[in-house]
Amino acid sequence: MKILAFSDLHLSSSHAVEIVAASAGADLVIGAGDFCNMRHGLDRAVAMLAGLKAPMVAVPGNGESAGELRAAEFPGTTVLHGEGVDFEGLRLFGLGYGVPETPFGSWSCDLSEVQAAAMLAACDHADILISHSPPKGLGDVTSGGLSVGSMAVRAAAERIQPQLLLCGHVHDCWGFRGSIGRTQVANLGPLVSWFEVQP
Repeated sequence: MKILAFSDLHLSSSHAVEIVAASAGADLVIGAGDFCNMRHGLDRAVAMLAGLKAPMVAVPGNGESAGELRAAEFPGTTVLHGEGVDFEGLRLFGLGYGVPETPFGSWSCDLSEVQAAAMLAACDHADILISHSPPKGLGDVTSGGLSVGSMAVRAAAERIQPQLLLCGHVHDCWGFRGSIGRTQVANLGPLVSWFEVQP
């Protein structure tokens, strides 16, 4: 199955055009959060991605809440936040928000490590784990040298061993590729990224 994935669109029209065009060759599109900016502009993000040619599974970033993302009614989109979905033989599980809590202020949608671990405990199997926040130690280093990834996300990947762990959030690591055991980890960013997964 061909999967087109991205994160952190942040209302970039040029990236949205590339994603929509590429979606014609995808079986599934995955959006790993932060479609808008600081809880504003989600309606514009919906308009930018309205032409997607494949179904999308998405998690909320820290720039939009799960309720806001669900209410936005992206066409053909399933929003996950602490739950899973089956798609043509694949099991996907998603967790949005910033984990652990960010220093960005009241607009940011965040979870503590304890909250994230409790939500991830609901997942006993996944072929693809989607998390807005990267796992601790992989694709999570800021320009200031801080490792800001999530221990809960890393522990879930170690326990579940999905084929893919797709994330975003830490802009300085967009394009990162690594692994946790057999799991390929990718911090996506808004560029078109392709993956092939066997159901």
